[in-house]
Amino acid sequence: MSTGRSALFPGKQFISTVLEALETKTQMTGQMRQRYLQRAMMAGFIIGLLYMTNYSLVQLFDTLSFGGTSLRPIGRIAGALAFGWALVFIYYTKSELLTSNMMIVTIGAYHHRTGWWRAFRILSMCLVGNFLGGLTIALILRASTLTSGPTLVELQTAVSHKLAFITSGPGGWVDLLMRALLCNFMINLAMLLVYNGVIRDDLTRSLTMITSVFIFAFLGFEHSVANTVLFTIVGLHGGLDVAAALGNVLVCLIGNYIGGGLMIGLYYAYLNDDRRFLDHGEES
Repeated sequence: MSTGRSALFPGKQFISTVLEALETKTQMTGQMRQRYLQRAMMAGFIIGLLYMTNYSLVQLFDTLSFGGTSLRPIGRIAGALAFGWALVFIYYTKSELLTSNMMIVTIGAYHHRTGWWRAFRILSMCLVGNFLGGLTIALILRASTLTSGPTLVELQTAVSHKLAFITSGPGGWVDLLMRALLCNFMINLAMLLVYNGVIRDDLTRSLTMITSVFIFAFLGFEHSVANTVLFTIVGLHGGLDVAAALGNVLVCLIGNYIGGGLMIGLYYAYLNDDRRFLDHGEES
């Protein structure tokens, strides 16, 4: 590709990196399924642990005040920053997260590097692994006192808020869908910056991922895997409306796919596709 064409299609390295990652995921889900599930489980475990930290910090600052004013808003900032490290840990441990894979398989399907059945296999196995990892950390927390007292109340309040999107009717469903859309847009926007080859140092990569997760956590966007893990943690303490929780996760899955799979994956796959220009003999 000429220098001029590189300027016209600056995301070609991003696409090639994603397609290489897709090849690894395709091979693992076909020939090394147990190991792929283990990598996906680690992502769910990390999300559960860091999400727990987020709500614990919110609850801690809620008990503090300055001049008669609650410091809960500071806790929300601190919690969102702590949770921001989840994506960093997942990326550098080579764990498998469903929401970033939504972008990867969509780009692969656009470039005919995977069929929709194989893409579904990757996503479904990743979802199962993420859930099992979340279940593992939920069982560990249930056997401890970490989710007792005020912390459990904070978690239950968060779950009630999330389930209200479903129980409030169509307006809540749309609200939840938009929050889920924006959530995975931010996650995969960070992965776009990490994969595009422009950022070359680990510190900037880490800050990029932390910032994207901070934005989604602080603004109250909705993440299908994080919600699944949160529901599992609270559900083990009893009193969870399972039907509403499943509805929440379903809407989040759709919104996450639109935000990450279509608004980032499909959008940038098309934006950096120079094949029709080459076909017309326009390469310089």
